[in-house]
Amino acid sequence: MADVKGITADYYLPTTEKKTGNSNLGKDDFLKILITQLQNQDPTSPMDDKEFIAQMAQFSSLEQMSNIATGMNNLTAITQQSQLIQFNSFVGKTVTWHEASKELDEAGNPIVNTGTEKVVKVQYDGAEAKFVLESGKVISASNISEVTEATNAGGSNSLIDASMLIGKKVSFLDDEGKTTTDTVTSVSKKDGKIQYALSNGQTITADQMTAISA
Repeated sequence: MADVKGITADYYLPTTEKKTGNSNLGKDDFLKILITQLQNQDPTSPMDDKEFIAQMAQFSSLEQMSNIATGMNNLTAITQQSQLIQFNSFVGKTVTWHEASKELDEAGNPIVNTGTEKVVKVQYDGAEAKFVLESGKVISASNISEVTEATNAGGSNSLIDASMLIGKKVSFLDDEGKTTTDTVTSVSKKDGKIQYALSNGQTITADQMTAISA
């Protein structure tokens, strides 16, 4: 009697895993596909004019969306730097702040903590300006309910606003991308841009600044 061997896993086809790449098709990828399609099309049956126009319209739409995204990123960076310069007027000022805690009172409402302290530093945390107080506590602009002295609400591009940084320490990115801190000694305007002279002899612009402190 012949031996009957059992069926093992070797008799089954191996399981294949479907790999998918990035589903986002950028304008460069789209253009490469279109060029390849044109190069390999059947000469006896070329792409229809309407189809080609539709393809180019789609490419133009992708390019416009890419340019808009780049423009929005640049606008966000400029806005953040502008706000940072404006908020520097809070450094050295005393502010009254309020902040809701996780604790509840007898009525079940959040207990609101308040305090009055001097702002020693302004910096950006992501897309939001943060105010560092003498105690080390960090608050947002929405937490501030009162400032003891009126802040300058003028344009952030004027020499008057920029002069408020004289004597203040600023952190900035150097040419190598490293963060350096130094004191502003004077300000000037060149080619429509505010220039900040530092005690180490360097000159920087507002878009290089990452933090301001007393």
